[in-house]
Amino acid sequence: MQLVVARVGRAHGIKGEVTVEVRTDEPELRLAPGAVLATDPAATGPLTIETGRVHSGRLLLRFAGVTDRTGAEALRNTLLIADVDPEEMPEGEDEYYDHQLMDLDVVTEDGVEVGRITEISHLPSQDLFIVERPDGTEVMIPFVEEIVAEIDLAEQRAVITPPPGLIDDRAEIASSREAGVAESEEGEPKESEPKESEPEESEPGDDA
Repeated sequence: MQLVVARVGRAHGIKGEVTVEVRTDEPELRLAPGAVLATDPAATGPLTIETGRVHSGRLLLRFAGVTDRTGAEALRNTLLIADVDPEEMPEGEDEYYDHQLMDLDVVTEDGVEVGRITEISHLPSQDLFIVERPDGTEVMIPFVEEIVAEIDLAEQRAVITPPPGLIDDRAEIASSREAGVAESEEGEPKESEPKESEPEESEPGDDA
């Protein structure tokens, strides 16, 4: 199985180094010197990593045969792709590769369906599940122990314990509105003709 493990960024210096946007939890394994990576576009590769180092919090790589800034800049936005055994598991406990998490069903501990994982976003502070709900909207769920209680690969599901407002924000808004309407109508005399109801405000969509 081929997985994208990094994207080449801008050139760094004049000796052929490039910054990379890491897209793997194991850069020390996938992006180590000597690694041979396929590329997208395919015509750019394969690329062999010659050196790697961290500078100001960014990973810098130099590829065999790329010796100057011009050559490095020509690689900008190239995706680096590694061959990974589909049965391979990360070394760390409770760690997963992105392809193992994609398309998992997301449910709460009491069995309520939330949606399906369509993307994993790797942020500096944490990873996020991008989950598509049955109605087509999306919700972002932090991949942290406090929220993701279980990853069950056998059952192809992720069980979550979401804090209030994470996935039920629309329900809370609707409930608040209904409560407000009930309070405002309480004690009003009944009229012989029903009042014309005001059109409801459109519900705010979920953050993408």
